[in-house]
Amino acid sequence: MTERTVPSSSATPSDRTVLLRGGEVHSPADPFATAMVVERGHVAWVGSEGAADAFASGVDEVFDLDGALVTPAFTDAHVHTTSTGLALTGLDLSTARTLDEALALVRAHAAVRPAGEVLIGGGWDASRWPERRHPSRAELDSAAGGRPLYLPRIDVHSAVVSTALLDLVPGITGLTGHHPDEPLTGAAHHAVRAAAHGAIGPAQRAAAQRAALAHAASLGIGTVHECAGPDISDEEDFAGLLKLAAGERGPRVFGYWAEQVANAKEAERIRELGAIGAAGDLFVDGSLGSHTACLHRPYADAPHTGTAHLDAAAIAAHVAACTEAGLQAGFHAIGDAALTAVADGVRAAADKVGLARVRAARHRVEHAEMLTPATIAAFADLGLTASVQPAFDAAWGGEQGMYAQRLGTDRARTLNPYAAMLKAGIPLAFGSDSPVTPLDPWGTVRAAAFHRTPEHRVSVRAAFTAHTRGGWRAIGRDDAGTLVPGAPADYAIWHTGDLVVQAPDDRVARWSTDPRSGTPGLPDLTPGAELPVCLRTVVAGHTVYVGPNA
Repeated sequence: MTERTVPSSSATPSDRTVLLRGGEVHSPADPFATAMVVERGHVAWVGSEGAADAFASGVDEVFDLDGALVTPAFTDAHVHTTSTGLALTGLDLSTARTLDEALALVRAHAAVRPAGEVLIGGGWDASRWPERRHPSRAELDSAAGGRPLYLPRIDVHSAVVSTALLDLVPGITGLTGHHPDEPLTGAAHHAVRAAAHGAIGPAQRAAAQRAALAHAASLGIGTVHECAGPDISDEEDFAGLLKLAAGERGPRVFGYWAEQVANAKEAERIRELGAIGAAGDLFVDGSLGSHTACLHRPYADAPHTGTAHLDAAAIAAHVAACTEAGLQAGFHAIGDAALTAVADGVRAAADKVGLARVRAARHRVEHAEMLTPATIAAFADLGLTASVQPAFDAAWGGEQGMYAQRLGTDRARTLNPYAAMLKAGIPLAFGSDSPVTPLDPWGTVRAAAFHRTPEHRVSVRAAFTAHTRGGWRAIGRDDAGTLVPGAPADYAIWHTGDLVVQAPDDRVARWSTDPRSGTPGLPDLTPGAELPVCLRTVVAGHTVYVGPNA
C-alpha cells in the first residue's frame, strides 16, 4: 500500500480528507465498492474506482490499498481490559499442556519479578491437562517461593492461590466459597482477587491497559466494551481505563459497571463513574467450568446445580429501576436456571414499567449459553441483546469438550444456539470475554460460522455483522459499525485471500466468488484457511495501528 499526500495549508490530522482506492471496500452501500472517502472522522462516500477519480484532486491524501480489503473495525463486546493486559505482560498459563508445565511457568515468572510484587497470572484449565486436577496450595507455595500468588481459572470464576495471598485477607476462611485445598469461589474468590489487584500500582495498571488496547488495535478492533464492577475490579481501575482511553489514540472504550440499582440516585452514580450502563458482569450465576453456573438439573460430574446470585425478584427490581432512569441494565447469566430467572425477572419489570420501555432500553445479557426454546422466545419478545462469545464453543464444545464433561453430551449440544437466536430476532453482539478467551475477531467469526454443533451455525456474513455493527447496536447506536456515508470512520485494512459469500451448511460448501451475487464478499474462513492479517486500524479517522508489512 502506498500513500500520496496532496499539499494543504490547513489540513490537520483531525480534519484531513482521505481517499482510499484500489482495493475492496466491504459496504452495504455498494457491494462492488473499491474506494472510500473519509472526511472529519466520518465516511463521506463509498463507490467504484472510476468514480473515485472525481475526488482525487480535492483530498488531502490518496491511499492506495493495493488490493487490500477494507472492513468496519470490529467491536469486542465483552472485555476485561486490565486483566487482558496483565495476561499479555505477565503470567499466562493458557499454553501449559500439563500441571507440571504450569508450575514451571509459575517458577520462571517468580524468578524475574521484583521481590515485593504480588504475582498474578491466569488462563489455566485443568480439564485440558492429563492430570485432570488443579495445582495444590503446597505446590503453588513452592513454585511461588512463598510469595503471594493469584491464579484465576480460565473462566475467572474460581482461583487457586498461595498461602501468602490468603494471609493478606483477614477472615478469608469464614467467607462463602473458601475451601481448604480447592479453588476458591464466590465471596472468597472476590476477596482474594481484590487483594491481589489492590497490590497493583497505577503505573503497572496503566501499562497493562495500554498493552491490551494496543493488542486490540493490532487485530482490527476499534471498540471494546469494558465489563467492570465491584466484584471484578474497582472504581479506580475503571475510571483510570476510561481516562486513559479518552486521552490517547486507540480503540474506543465503552464501560459497563456491574452494580445493582434501586433508584434514580443510584443510577446517576453509575453514570458519574463514566459507565453507560449498570450491566456486564452483574452475576446471576457463575460458570460451567467452575461448576457455578446455575442449572435446572445437577451437573453430570457434580452432585449439585451450581450457584444462584440473583433471583427473578432482584433482577426485576434492577431492570425496572434502570428502565425508569433511562439506563441500560444487564446481567451475566450462563446456566439454564439463571437464564430462566433473567427472563422471568425482565418480564416482571416489563409488567411494571411497560414492555415498550423495556424493549427500547436494549437491556443485555452476557454469555447466555444455556438458552431453551422458552427463554429464546422470551429474549426476543423482551428485546434483550445477547452479548455472546463464540470462542467458548470452539474451546469447550464438542462431544469430548468441557461442556460435555460438565453436562453430558445431550445438554452440551444445546449450548450457544446462535442460529435459533438469530431466527427468533435476538440481536447478537460478539465478544471474547478476554482474557477468558483471546482477542481474536476473525477467529470468533469463524467459531460462529463453524460451530461444533452444526444446527447452531450462522453465515459468515451474520457472524461478521454481530462482531461489527452488533456491538454498536448493543450500546444503542444504529449509525455505526458499517461503512456507509455518515458513519464513524472506524475501519481496518486487511491482507487476505479471495473474498467469498459463505453459508452455514456442512453438507454443501455453498459459497461464491461471483460479484453478480450483489452481496459484499468476506474472507474464506473455512477451518484451516489462513485468517486475514491486519495492516492498519483507524478509529474516528485517526490511525491507531500500522502493521509491520503495511
